[in-house]
Amino acid sequence: MSDNNIQQKIQSLKDQLNLYSYQYYTLDDPQVPDATYDRLYRELQSLEEKYPQFISSDSPTQRVGDKPLDGFTQVKHEVPMLSLDNVFSAEELREFNQRIQHRLNTSDEIEFAAEPKLDGLAISLIYKKGLLVQAGTRGDGTTGEDVTQNVRTIKSIPLKLMGNDYPALLEVRGEIFMPKAAFEALNKKAEAAGEKTFANPRNAAAGSLRQLDPKITASRHLAMYCYAVGKNDGMKNLATHMQMLDQLQHWGLPLCKEREVVQGVEGCLAYYKKMADMRDSLPYEIDGIVYKVNRLDLQQQLGFVAKAPRWAIAHKFPAQEEITRVKKIEFQVGRTGAITPVARLEPVFVGGVTVSNATLHNMDEITRLDIREGDQVVILRAGDVIPKVVRVVPGSRQHNNPPVQLPKHCPVCGSDIIQLEGEAIARCSGGLYCPAQRKEAIKHFASRKAMDIDGLGDKLVEQLVDEKLIEHIPDLYHLTLKQLVQLERMGEKSAQNLLDALEASKETRLPRFIYALGIREVGEATAQALALYFANLDDLMKADEETLQQVPDVGPIVAGHIVSFFRQPHNREIIQQLRDAGIHWPAIEKPAKTEQKLAGKTFVLTGTLSNMTRDEAKQALMAKGAKVTGSVSKKTDYVVAGESPGSKVAKAEKLGVEILDEGALMDLLGA
Repeated sequence: MSDNNIQQKIQSLKDQLNLYSYQYYTLDDPQVPDATYDRLYRELQSLEEKYPQFISSDSPTQRVGDKPLDGFTQVKHEVPMLSLDNVFSAEELREFNQRIQHRLNTSDEIEFAAEPKLDGLAISLIYKKGLLVQAGTRGDGTTGEDVTQNVRTIKSIPLKLMGNDYPALLEVRGEIFMPKAAFEALNKKAEAAGEKTFANPRNAAAGSLRQLDPKITASRHLAMYCYAVGKNDGMKNLATHMQMLDQLQHWGLPLCKEREVVQGVEGCLAYYKKMADMRDSLPYEIDGIVYKVNRLDLQQQLGFVAKAPRWAIAHKFPAQEEITRVKKIEFQVGRTGAITPVARLEPVFVGGVTVSNATLHNMDEITRLDIREGDQVVILRAGDVIPKVVRVVPGSRQHNNPPVQLPKHCPVCGSDIIQLEGEAIARCSGGLYCPAQRKEAIKHFASRKAMDIDGLGDKLVEQLVDEKLIEHIPDLYHLTLKQLVQLERMGEKSAQNLLDALEASKETRLPRFIYALGIREVGEATAQALALYFANLDDLMKADEETLQQVPDVGPIVAGHIVSFFRQPHNREIIQQLRDAGIHWPAIEKPAKTEQKLAGKTFVLTGTLSNMTRDEAKQALMAKGAKVTGSVSKKTDYVVAGESPGSKVAKAEKLGVEILDEGALMDLLGA
């Protein structure tokens, strides 16, 4: 596998994981289950461990979460709210324990505080002089959302601490969740009212906590368990993590009663089995166990890596499996024209939900499984995973059903289906003409990171296309108030708001517009690099593959996709229609060759910068001709170290790479 292919694979995984993270944490609208995220995350981790030169600061492995919504005031976490690394087996848990013993230079058995891993939403509570003054979500670990008014409605959270020995300032971390009984009652009420139900208690809890009306939050019967202390002023020194939790309970804060102190790995595994057996009978959802080194002095000695403590780990529950039968195998068409086979199943209850569909990914997977209609199959659902067909049950084939064949024509538009040599994915050739792709292309165009058309959500796009008010993307900019008010649930004010949002979207930036076009493999970062390199759309549209490969991080595959896209007369016609509709962007001043004084120099950024974000620094360096990578190697010219830099500084020192502070960086940039 070439370096280019490896980079493309890593970039694809990063884009997918960042999208899933945004949907899960920021929008509370997860499109895939946790197990799918975990699988992709571990695949990315594995690739980055094998090829550290391709690690970048925008990788999900280098961060905790995503940006908060604009609907709430932002709060800063003075002590970052970190996530936990995961293990999935007893062997991995033993390796975690060995790493701890090695770092502590001991062979003694480690004592752990063990507790269920709640499936909810992380929260920070700040008490001043015993009074609750602020509640914030985790957000990106440094900045979260102020949800104080909503949290005050949760009855299990004290508005005032009990006793009088609490510290002047106390920050408590915990998990807000929706008990199973409350979740079932909420969904029954929604069904009776003909409203949309929640997929799971975690999603219900997150959606309830982020209501703008606290009365709605109060009606949802949320609960919370505390599990840690953040910033504090005057809290007495304690010896163990469990003593700290007991102290929180003394002050009236809610804690999980199933927590225990266990000895060594075997104690952890015994507790894990006990909780797995109890899982279905617990009043709340859990997806694993959390183990923390109990002694606080050892926690301090072990410290942290970039995104997680070294002294704690989450042990996820294993996959859950059931057997059912395949009723039919159908083919769906995605936004990019990808043809995906889907197994329609006899409904089966597995992993806490009733499953009736499972993706089969592509024809290679169908061939590997040798799956046919009518077969009995094993369905796997790990945690909150979308179900996956693991294998066909041997001897279960009751009829001599023929093998599944890839259709020759698109099931939606009838266009030819094309599968390029060496690619596992087959695609509809209908492009923007295919109704399946057309809807998804418009949704992508309107999305927050693209043209950011406020109010143009997925359901409204579906309506507009189904009612034949729009056929292609430029039609959005010719909608009228009279047309919109005729739509179901669309009042005059909402219609006018949408028209105003469409008008506002005409003033955009070139990187956003490039990203909005939906070119295969062109994510936000690539769109930004293309805009910076070419400075105008016309030059980009005329570029050949050789020229495109001069753009940082654009390899032959991406270059080929870009050239193919702009070669299509229909795509050029759509772009011209959009520009004719008034879409414009400020000119980008293309750096002169003489100004690119950092050409040929490779930089690595680490730590927090005070005058700009790392992404802004990256763009400024690239504008001067520099290359910015995510890992330190012998080829690195400079490492820029901000506040709280990671291990990259130590590696730079070892390799003799020059280390710059922020002031030196600003001098280089001429700022």
